[in-house]
Amino acid sequence: MPESFSVTPYDVEGSVNYEELARRFGIGHIDKGLENKLEKNAGNLHFLIRRHIYFAQRNLSWLLDEYEKGNRFYVYTGIAPSGSMTVGHLIPFVLAQWLQERFDADVYIQIPDEEKFLIKKGGALTLEKTRELAYDDARNIAALGFKKGKTKIFLDTEYAGVMYKQAVRVARHITFSTVKDAFGFTPETNIGALFYTSMQTVGSFIKSVEENRNVPCLIPLGVDQDVHFRLARDIVEKLGYYKPAIIHSKFLPGLKGTPKMSSSDPGNAIYLNDSRETVIKKVNYALTGQQATAELQKRLGGNPDKCSVCQYYRYFFEPDDKKLEMITSAEKDGSMLAGEHKAELAKRINAFLEGHRNKKERLGEGIEDFMVRS
Repeated sequence: MPESFSVTPYDVEGSVNYEELARRFGIGHIDKGLENKLEKNAGNLHFLIRRHIYFAQRNLSWLLDEYEKGNRFYVYTGIAPSGSMTVGHLIPFVLAQWLQERFDADVYIQIPDEEKFLIKKGGALTLEKTRELAYDDARNIAALGFKKGKTKIFLDTEYAGVMYKQAVRVARHITFSTVKDAFGFTPETNIGALFYTSMQTVGSFIKSVEENRNVPCLIPLGVDQDVHFRLARDIVEKLGYYKPAIIHSKFLPGLKGTPKMSSSDPGNAIYLNDSRETVIKKVNYALTGQQATAELQKRLGGNPDKCSVCQYYRYFFEPDDKKLEMITSAEKDGSMLAGEHKAELAKRINAFLEGHRNKKERLGEGIEDFMVRS
């Protein structure tokens, strides 16, 4: 019997079995054949794909077939602002930037500044605050190295003049009962939350509207967001556009060993604005797969699959596969103890954050080169 777990766009509970999740969601795995096809067209494979962190897909083979015919695709992804971005939030954008480099793809980044305002209860998150957070997110994203002129970043409330007409066309095909069942909404759910999926769908065909022709779209996303596009794919086709292709990532585990780094638990996540001292403190408290004592660890070794430190190397902080194998082997055979293991990871995280903040600061008002408004 499958382990009990739950994955929704708003919450992840239990130990996620990704094989079972793919079956539930009806998504296909990225098998060796697809990896080879992607590598042939890209020239190499991003380590997030090689390591099966991006593990599942919809219509990826079709998208690559279209690319080989000369029908180039664009990339669409996004983030809903509710607080400081975490390292885990960067995963879709890291892949999107690689896709832009390898396929010379245009990238559309939607920042739905209304979503968390509508979904979060209590009223503490105002539209003014989500706008402020959205622009900070935009700077963090652009600082990853996206190309000016080939990257469009937009807030829903500022690009509504373009998006709303298309969202209405989508909404006409989505019933209340469908959205209620998909998201677990109740009679107390506000009507803005019910409409939100219609706005998010627009990004998957917006370039086709702009160019008045069918343009394939590839969406990198966390697998918890798949439900939005499960609802939308058939509707997009009814509107006369291609169904978007999707590539799904696993969750970056939390420092405490939870299945997903949660931005609502400060001690369980690395934020992009964390100080050097905060990073060191958080990593020192991170769960490892090591034995209870140094003596036992040296004698018995540990379990890298249960070690959040090893997972941070795997997901983000060691792109070289051979070096990653050395790190996980040292955990497994007991030759590296938790203290030095954590100290090296904290050093790498801080080096990345410092470099990223410098790029973000240098960007300054240059963010306007990426923003589009109606």
